[in-house]
Amino acid sequence: MGERQLLMIPGPTPVPASILLAGARPMVNHRGPEFKAALDECTQGLKRVFQTKGEAFILTASGTGGLEAAIVNFLSPGDLVLSVSIGVFGNRFAKAASIYGANVEKLESEMGKAADPAKVKERLAADTKKEIKAVLVTHNETSTGVTNDLASIAKVVGGHGALLLVDAISSLVAMDCRMDEWGLDVVVAGSQKAFMIPPGLVFVAVNERGMQAMETAKMPRFYFCLKEAKRYLDQGQTPWTPAVPQVFQLQASLRLIGKEGLQNCFARHARLSRAVREGVKALGLKLLADEAVASSAVTAVRKPEGIEVAAIRKLMLQKYDVVLAGGQGSLKDDIFRIGHLGLVFETDVIACLGALGLALKELGWKCDPGAGAGAAVKALGG
Repeated sequence: MGERQLLMIPGPTPVPASILLAGARPMVNHRGPEFKAALDECTQGLKRVFQTKGEAFILTASGTGGLEAAIVNFLSPGDLVLSVSIGVFGNRFAKAASIYGANVEKLESEMGKAADPAKVKERLAADTKKEIKAVLVTHNETSTGVTNDLASIAKVVGGHGALLLVDAISSLVAMDCRMDEWGLDVVVAGSQKAFMIPPGLVFVAVNERGMQAMETAKMPRFYFCLKEAKRYLDQGQTPWTPAVPQVFQLQASLRLIGKEGLQNCFARHARLSRAVREGVKALGLKLLADEAVASSAVTAVRKPEGIEVAAIRKLMLQKYDVVLAGGQGSLKDDIFRIGHLGLVFETDVIACLGALGLALKELGWKCDPGAGAGAAVKALGG
């Protein structure tokens, strides 16, 4: 293993040097003025990234902690919840709701497919008594490399009146997520994805309708209580000891994102995604997701016939220092995934596809090993 791995997974993502250094600054009092200034700046910066005028909370947890916070702060035991699930993480969101006592009804799509807004509309239209209290949706499903048409789903949910709780952990910054314009009530994102920060922080944005729903929600909560988070945030603090270094890293991250420009971030991720897809196809491999719904954050690739996913990932790591992600759930042995979000550049994509071509040829796959990198260069040049 060399000194620098090429980390091409959908999180944790590579971290810029300036963000690493921000986390190495001397520790400060988390109840003092320096931390308050950083927390205030980060809170306002997150609102710009979420594209909301609502509330934005920074919690010390992984993305799953954010999903749990989205469940317990806005729902009550027994609430009927519609889970629009298209993969492993959609199912995780639903499981969290079920464990806390929600009555979860799943509207599932085939792995590799996006949710059909028409089917969501049909189910909600049948709910004439308005018994469905919330809809759970994953914006970008990293287990399959599929992005849902969140704007269309949000329009349908808005017509019904249920709360819309969104897992945007791997989509925020990597792709457009217009919280206020689309009418998203609660949106969750994580530090270790396109924010380019080490794992440890999760962000929960809430609009006015969500804040009102929180007043009557009855699920138990303590550490993830957003009422407490709001009360302390108004004083420039957090209710519990925060991950102070990661907050300073978030401050540095938001400055980098602001410098690049949010729209430019979206365009960069889309460009890299297209280059990866073109490179994969040039190597004779098949994509799991239809390109019309392909993620800008991660690409899921079907394994070539006769070659195991584990063999590809092992050779890529041991010989080329390139880290790829495996499949999850029922797709564990069928796909591998190439992440391209956060601190990823054109040269990383080209290098990854070049190494993949060499690895596949060594494993017996008939291909031009340089075709993937060449196709990516062509796509990037276009």
